[in-house]
Formats: sequence, C-alpha cells, structure tokens
Amino acid sequence: MAERLTIPGFVNAHCHAFQRALRGRTEGGDFWAWRESMLDLASRLAPEQVRSGYVDVYREQLAAGYTAVGEVHYLGLEVAVAAAEAAEEAGIAFVLLYAAYARGGIDRFRQENVADYVAQLESLRARGVQVGVAPHSVRACPRAWLQDLGRYADTEGLPIHVHADEQPREIEECIAEHGMRPVELLAECGCLGPHTTVVHATHADAHELDLIAEAGARICLCPTTEASLGDGFAPVEQLCERGIGICIGSDSNVRIDPLEELRELEGIARRRTLQRNVVSADSLLSFGSDEGAASLGLESWDEIAVDLDHPSLQDVDEEDVFAALVSGCGADVFTAA
Repeated sequence: MAERLTIPGFVNAHCHAFQRALRGRTEGGDFWAWRESMLDLASRLAPEQVRSGYVDVYREQLAAGYTAVGEVHYLGLEVAVAAAEAAEEAGIAFVLLYAAYARGGIDRFRQENVADYVAQLESLRARGVQVGVAPHSVRACPRAWLQDLGRYADTEGLPIHVHADEQPREIEECIAEHGMRPVELLAECGCLGPHTTVVHATHADAHELDLIAEAGARICLCPTTEASLGDGFAPVEQLCERGIGICIGSDSNVRIDPLEELRELEGIARRRTLQRNVVSADSLLSFGSDEGAASLGLESWDEIAVDLDHPSLQDVDEEDVFAALVSGCGADVFTAA
C-alpha cells in the first residue's frame, strides 16, 4: 500500500475562533450559563488579541486537516479585519460569515439597522474579504431584518448562515413572538433557500426539516460543541432520509478534529436507529469537505495527505482506509499535501 493518500481538505463551515479561549474553563451549568461566560470573554477582546489568537486557532485547525474555515464573526468591524488577516497569516482558506445582530448580546455585536450592517459587510468585500450573510439567529434578528437580509443575500449571490433550533428555549421564544418555529420564520422571511445553511437544528421538528429539504438548504452540525453545551442530538438519520446536505463545524473549538465530528454524526445515527452503517464513509467524508465548501461558496481549497503508515491504520486493507478514517482515526493521521 502507498505510504500517503491525498484527499480533499476538510472544510470547517462554522467556527467561533475566539471561543477557543473557553476550552476547559466553563464546565457546569447549562447552555445559557455558558453563554454568559462567552459574552464576558467577547466583551474584553481587542483586535490585537484576535489577530494573534486566531492565528493559533487556524494553525491548530490546519494541523487537524481543516484547510478552509467559515468564521462566524460578531465582534465588530475592526476585529473582523484582524480575523481575516489572521487567516491569511495562517494560510487557511477563509470566508467571513459576518453576523447581523439587532438585539440582545452585548453592544459590540450589534448594528444600528440593516443598512449599517450592509455598509460594514460591503467595506469588507471592498478589502477583498470573501463574506457570507449571517443573521445570527431569530433571537438576534427581528422579522424585518430577516426579510431585508434574505433579499440582500439573494441579490448579491451570497451564502446565508443562521443558528436555529439549537435550544428549546429559543423555539419557545420564537413561537411566543411570531407564532411559529424558527425555521418556519426563516422560510416565511425569504432566508431559506439553496444558499442557506441552518446551524445546529438539533431540535427541529419534522415540518421544519421538510422545509429545509424543499428549499435545498443545508444543515451544519457541530457535534463536539453540541455535546459540550448540552444542545441535544441532531436527527442525523432524518436529514439523510430527506436528502438534506450536511456539513460540519468546530464551532466553539472545544475540540478541533474533523474526524471526531464525523464519527459522532454516525454514532448519533446508530444510537437513534439501533443500526450500523447508517451513513457511508464516503458520504461522511463528503460532509466534511465538499458540502462544507458548497455551504461557504468556496470553489477551491487545499488537499491534505493521509499517513498510511500511521499506527491507527496498521493492518487496514487499502479498500477499507476511508472507513477506518471515520471510525477509528484521530486528526494526527493527516499531514500537509
């Protein structure tokens, strides 16, 4: 067997790089308690801290096999520039998913109105930064914002990324305000289409999944973060049954290992269905690369090499390498192509 196998690099479709600083520091409590710690950290970050810290995070991602990242950014315009510079220094393909934030959170997250948000996004595009539109959530963006952002993204041909159905409380609040669930609201406001990626959807119901499938939208799953934050189990087998595209993200960066994300997806599906091999190894690897790239609107990203002499691949037949990667290897099996 050849010593190395070259494959497409993994695409991290949902990353909050600054949250890497919380690794190991926020155990206990629930999602909402963790969120307070996250907000406190976010309030204190200066551009120079982001510039240096993000370089380290992106280099860690590159070492783990990610060669492209979608950075979901809500720390302000000046810091967005620092994030893009960090990605360039690290050498990772980069898409800035610039978050629209009308309410909630902290002051630095928010824009005055949609026109203000668009002006900031356009200034980043003018600097050559590849961007996507990211209404943070239905908590952060009211109906009018969602409608305007959906139209803008459609006109400009930009991807849309939005958190939805991550926590039951979020769904309850959306129903109380709008009389419908989050994905239903996104569909009604023109934010659900083939360029849309819904992040998490751990508590999406059958009707919401049908809407996502009908729109040709994707779902980004972040299993290591969803486990860390107590978000619940994504309905992986239901997504596959509906033909919904799936991509992955490191999200809070509590772990940076694309194989672990993919292995947990298959593990969730096996636990829920009491079956094995619910999702094929080829499909899982596609979730980790091609689907992520499509989610971000990327046309090219670097390859990586598999060290076939790695101990975790010892005695594995050549035809079983892909299955062995997603079932039993860690990110240390990869090297630069």
